[in-house]
Amino acid sequence: MRALRLHKGRPLVAFEGFDDATAAGALVGAQLALDASAIVLGEGEYLDADLIGCALVDERGRELGRVVDVAHHTAQDLLVVGDRRAYVPLVRAFVRGIDTGAKRIEVSLPAGLLDDERAERA
Repeated sequence: MRALRLHKGRPLVAFEGFDDATAAGALVGAQLALDASAIVLGEGEYLDADLIGCALVDERGRELGRVVDVAHHTAQDLLVVGDRRAYVPLVRAFVRGIDTGAKRIEVSLPAGLLDDERAERA
């Protein structure tokens, strides 16, 4: 690596031997790994690894499932929950609080998003 700086909140990296956009095209699809200590997160930002394993808990404190993955889509990120791999949009309308230290995500979800039985009663 020749240089590293932040540009609009994202790392901008220059590598030896990749001196222009055409040369850098060879790196499209490559994965870049950073030491976790080098990552500075802003307010409300989380690493996927911090969210995986968290319990989703509803307003009454009932555990709804555990986050098994995080999916990144154009509109928003999604928490992937449980063996069924149900999606919960990672948006303020549903997510009330995240405590990665306690491995707990408090949510307020519409009936049926995770629980088919609740949807039938609603």
